Amino acid sequence: MARPAAADLVIVGAWRRQDHFGLQLGRVAHTLLHHAQCPVAVVPQHA
Repeated sequence: MARPAAADLVIVGAWRRQDHFGLQLGRVAHTLLHHAQCPVAVVPQHA
């Protein structure tokens, strides 16, 4: 896994659920959004 402190950008995936509005984030993506010291891009996964 890349070190977010040394990265220019971190890209993480998220999935869409049929029964919910918006994206569903996993634990790693959620933690990176709150603690990464660089920008984080959340990319939706296509079904």
